[in-house]
Amino acid sequence: MKFYPLTFTPILKDRIWGGNKLKTYLNKPIVSETTGESWEISTVPGDISVVNSGVLKGKNINDIIDLYPNEILGKSVIARFGKQFPLLFKFIDAKEDLSIQLHPNDDLAKERHDSFGKTEMWYVMQADESARLVVGFKKDSTKEEYLKHLESKNLVALLNESPVKKGDVFFLETGIIHAIGAGVVVAEIQQTSDITYRIYDWDRVDVTGKGRELHTDLALEAINYTATPAKIEYTEEVNNSVPVVNCSYFITNIIALQDCFIWKRKKQAFTVFMCTNGQFEMVVNGEILRYNMGDTILIPAIIEHVTLKGKATLLEISI
Repeated sequence: MKFYPLTFTPILKDRIWGGNKLKTYLNKPIVSETTGESWEISTVPGDISVVNSGVLKGKNINDIIDLYPNEILGKSVIARFGKQFPLLFKFIDAKEDLSIQLHPNDDLAKERHDSFGKTEMWYVMQADESARLVVGFKKDSTKEEYLKHLESKNLVALLNESPVKKGDVFFLETGIIHAIGAGVVVAEIQQTSDITYRIYDWDRVDVTGKGRELHTDLALEAINYTATPAKIEYTEEVNNSVPVVNCSYFITNIIALQDCFIWKRKKQAFTVFMCTNGQFEMVVNGEILRYNMGDTILIPAIIEHVTLKGKATLLEISI
């Protein structure tokens, strides 16, 4: 088997708050004007990514990992997660505000849902003028204060609303209340989990006049009531891999590619590139592969190095 960088057919999700930027901005094959998410690499049950090119085309990621665990995941990942792919990669288009929500930690998610928790990060790819994110409390709060404001439909008064621009990064630990605001496109990196506690949905209803389910009681024990800074400051360096987020679940660096960068694997684990801007070529084993903004590429652990050429911004994600 000659291993090569893998790309997957996007899994597109219609959302009440979604729009059409995944098509107009990222060239995704959406069929709805309310498409909110493109799941780029997923092993969430019911949404398993399928390879879209090369000799492995048509095979899903779980089957490939089952056949070639060391080659795809790498020994260090297998030692920790077995044959389970531990991350979920998405692009998100918020035409309207997402619900205000949070995610449980590993222990609570395991106890309640037999799932991982959901630590995640956002990289802002595009933001309309005056766009913002809701991230955490303005100051330390309490369960009682939170419930009082929730019941009076004034929860936002307690929360931090952060203006955003292209290139901003936010790291969201479990328990932090958050929402992507209208007019924002983000790349999202998270644990493999689809557990969300929705606590406020702006009194929004669907075409039948029905509001979406809220998870008030489930959320109470899961919320982090302390004010926790989430925005990450960093400085890009041309043709270099700059650390941005380093947590126990994933490591994300940013590569500002201007002409040529030789990428070398640091440990026996897979790497994923998400192209958030521009175009580039990847030279691997003498073959030239071409990618555009919005492409997500899984580099199997067995591939030791590649050469990147072009002008692009890449998120480099590993375990």
